[in-house]
Amino acid sequence: MSPNLAQAGAELIQSPLFGIALTLGAYQIARTLWRRTGRRSVTNPVLVAIVLGAATLLVLGIDYANYLRGAQYVSFLLGPATVALALPLHRQARHITRAALPIGVCLVTGAVSAVVVALTVTTALGGSSSLALTVAPKSATTPIAIALSESTGGLSELTAALTVLTGVLGAVAGPRALTMLGVRDQRVRGFAIGMSSHGIGTSRAFQESPLTGAFAGLAMALNALATALALPLLVAVFSGVLG
Repeated sequence: MSPNLAQAGAELIQSPLFGIALTLGAYQIARTLWRRTGRRSVTNPVLVAIVLGAATLLVLGIDYANYLRGAQYVSFLLGPATVALALPLHRQARHITRAALPIGVCLVTGAVSAVVVALTVTTALGGSSSLALTVAPKSATTPIAIALSESTGGLSELTAALTVLTGVLGAVAGPRALTMLGVRDQRVRGFAIGMSSHGIGTSRAFQESPLTGAFAGLAMALNALATALALPLLVAVFSGVLG
């Protein structure tokens, strides 16, 4: 390789354009694969794009910080995309208001059980209290989970990775698991997917129907709020029991 070409490659990697191009390119390849395999859950575009992106960085020996210089601009769009979920929620408002009581019960039950199970299972398997606090907010959407982890003494970087992993696994396995359990109601399916796998699961729910997607978006938003309110109290109880 000529010196000029090597220098151009190094400058490209250092440029924010590299992170943007890699993110969008990996996702486009993943989406094409997903379509050509019959839209199977196992080839979920987010999962495949993560694998492709990580493999590219590993093979080329590129530091994650260099990639993040450009990828952060794509991540910024998560905010507007989340706000845009208000539109499908508005369109399904009559279905949501009719199910207000079940939604409230499922919200409290789901948010509390997700935190309690994470804390108890991590501790029972020999994990430290710091690790338990890191895992606890994984079912909330990523920005909320990171903030909660930082405020309770968890490792925010690991929380971010676990939250994304939770979303990907929920999007891949959640719909199939619900079908195997005989859950056909679109509202129930959407709420369950949104509660357990937040934004990534919500995008998967919209593939089933607008109603399923709307309930998933509602669950994602409400679960973030419920987790933020419940986690400090549950952590205090958890610490008191261990102490």
